[in-house]
Amino acid sequence: MTTLRVIVDQIVAPIPGGIGRYTEELTRELIRTAPAGCEVSGVVSASPEPDYERIQTLLPGLAGLFKSALARRELELAWQHGFTRLPGSGMLHATGLFAPLYRHDRINNVGEQVAVTIHDTIPWSNPEALSTRRLGWYKSMAKRAQRYADAVVVPTHAVAAQLGEILDFGDRIRVIGGAVSSKLALPVDPDVRAERLNLPERYILSVGTLEPRKGLISLIEAMRQPELEGYTLLIVGPEGWNGLDVPAIAAQAGLDEGRVRSLGYLTDADLAVALDRAAVFVFPSLAEGFGLPVIEAFSLGTPVVHSDDPAVVEVSAGAGLAVAREPRSEYSERLGEAIASVLADPARAAQMDIEGRDRARAYSWRDSAERVWQLHADL
Repeated sequence: MTTLRVIVDQIVAPIPGGIGRYTEELTRELIRTAPAGCEVSGVVSASPEPDYERIQTLLPGLAGLFKSALARRELELAWQHGFTRLPGSGMLHATGLFAPLYRHDRINNVGEQVAVTIHDTIPWSNPEALSTRRLGWYKSMAKRAQRYADAVVVPTHAVAAQLGEILDFGDRIRVIGGAVSSKLALPVDPDVRAERLNLPERYILSVGTLEPRKGLISLIEAMRQPELEGYTLLIVGPEGWNGLDVPAIAAQAGLDEGRVRSLGYLTDADLAVALDRAAVFVFPSLAEGFGLPVIEAFSLGTPVVHSDDPAVVEVSAGAGLAVAREPRSEYSERLGEAIASVLADPARAAQMDIEGRDRARAYSWRDSAERVWQLHADL
């Protein structure tokens, strides 16, 4: 039996984030699509017993789970400096840069291979978005990947091009995107959930952390557009970044109290309801690697306005309305005009519904998993 070991640690990380979702969905589908004679096992840092049980529950069919003796922080440092290896040998797939990267002989030791995933180039393009420690760790691990990884997975051709200008990976880069979570679907009680969330009759929705890179400050300022009067902006995700908060930014923009609200974290069912009922979904991010929220909105037929970040434009493929980020001083005004243009044209919004759903279907976790299996077969 050939085993593909997948590092599933991010699923139970303190803040799983998008990579946690990516890890869960991809690994589940890797198990389902395993070729004959192949199986999938997991690798996780030392964690509380409930975390191990959660992984087993989320990933039915997992052949085994290697539990490191080191906790996540210690294992990160050990792998950063090349101190700790996994027992045994064979295929290893990392859904991030959290991986044991060291010199190995893939040619003479068949099956001794490691692939890592680099989701974006934020550490280089927007270093202020990370703490000093995280920034150092990412750059250090990327250099180890340059030296020792047999393949590097990226989510878009845009990231592949950007990464190629930073580190020379030669022909080792493979583009394999993500997809909408299998859990993001309308529940049986949408009205109850909408009432509990206090969703307004007319609102614009966005997702992200209130930090400069996400462009949410520009979006909040865009709500000053006269044509958007009567609409509320709802933001899904954590508020804080260096003391920034939604009410304060909205007040600085001269907006009435209540025009902009933070919904915090939402369950998949609640997010599906919020997306489904939004007049427009806006993704104003200034730098991304993929832009999964755009695909999520597409899947529910919600018209999408997004930035012209190369990765987001690639993922959208014309199904959404792209807004130029530069000149930055006029970005909020252009966002407001773009949103207003969709709201004022029901026929256009209806066409965007159709095109968005069609674009979302171009991405599937099954396809992503099969590409990962093919990647390792090629190695």
